[in-house]
Amino acid sequence: MTTSVVSIVYVNDAPAAARFYGDLLGMRPSFETPGYITFDLGPGADLALWSGQFEDLSPDVPRASEVCLAIGGGPDEINAIFKQWQSEGVTILHEPHDAGFGLTFLAADPDGNRIRVAPRD
Repeated sequence: MTTSVVSIVYVNDAPAAARFYGDLLGMRPSFETPGYITFDLGPGADLALWSGQFEDLSPDVPRASEVCLAIGGGPDEINAIFKQWQSEGVTILHEPHDAGFGLTFLAADPDGNRIRVAPRD
């Protein structure tokens, strides 16, 4: 059996969210419909942006999950990404800090979904 893990992020506007995530990830979508867009993250892993599941998502609503971008370049790479995102106006929820597993920071997409940048295990 072939298994794929698809992480779904609920958004208000899938094409706008795809532009945001495409810029952050430096990639283009692998599949697009008006309300459902995916990014192929590698063998067996996709990130999906889905609008229409919930209406009027608000960044003010607390989120219980995160998309985590695991970075292999160490603290210097994580700090560089933080500075780049900060200069591009990405909402930063928690600046870089050592969380016991390494340097990490937390950001949010325009719909309030949390995006963590952390070291690859």
